[in-house]
Parts: sequence; structure tokens; C-alpha cells
Amino acid sequence: MTKKDPFENIKEEDLRDFNNKCDECKKEDESVSQNLILTGFKVCKSCRTSKTIFPI
Repeated sequence: MTKKDPFENIKEEDLRDFNNKCDECKKEDESVSQNLILTGFKVCKSCRTSKTIFPI
């Protein structure tokens, strides 16, 4: 039995998408990657709060 590398299928495009730039306001923030892991959306803390209060 050989061990398979779990990172073998990661593409360069996927790594470029995994940055700390918010999709809503285009600012760079550390909370973007945290929200991406938690919710699946690339939004910063302030945009997430505004979308929660004003969901339109």
C-alpha cells in the first residue's frame, strides 16, 4: 500500500484564488480566509456583518 499525497491534485489556479482579498469590497483582510473556511464565501468581517444586517 502506497501513501498518496493529499496535495497532489491542487492546481496553481486554486492557490491564486486562495488570497485574502474580499469579493465584495476588494480590500485585503485576514478575516477573508477565515470566513472562507467557515462559510465558503470570500468576504471580510465588515462585509459579512453588513450582509447579515442588510441581506439584499
